Amino acid sequence: MLLGLSWAILAGSMVSLQNVFNSKVNEHVNSWSTTTLVLGLGFLASFLCGFAFEGMEFFQLHNMKPWYWLSGLVGIGVVICVTQGVKLLGPTFAISIVMAAQLLFALAWDSTGLLGLEKVPFTYNQLASILIIITGMIIFKIGGKRKTVS
Repeated sequence: MLLGLSWAILAGSMVSLQNVFNSKVNEHVNSWSTTTLVLGLGFLASFLCGFAFEGMEFFQLHNMKPWYWLSGLVGIGVVICVTQGVKLLGPTFAISIVMAAQLLFALAWDSTGLLGLEKVPFTYNQLASILIIITGMIIFKIGGKRKTVS
């Protein structure tokens, strides 16, 4: 469990860092150029690391359903939407909304067993937890609008 928590925390820190980098790149080029750069470099790095660590086994795609390949297309949407959200809302607020949306959709997919996931029973405690997070985001955003005394 501790290892899983460590990986999740590391992933969260890297996603936040990547979003900051993406928004900085997007200040100099358009969103499509940013997305191409991000996903192109990600492809190259993944390909080289995968081949280096797994050798020819890297090319063996055992029993993979063809529609799983669409995840790469979803990645395009992720980069475009997050980059635009960060540009329009700022990093903290945009990523907070992204995380809340992730939790809501994950709860929906888990509860319904969509996308081939094992169905997990829905509880109102789970929904309440997400609503508390959303309430915290609203408080965070409203609390940031205080006037400063000059």
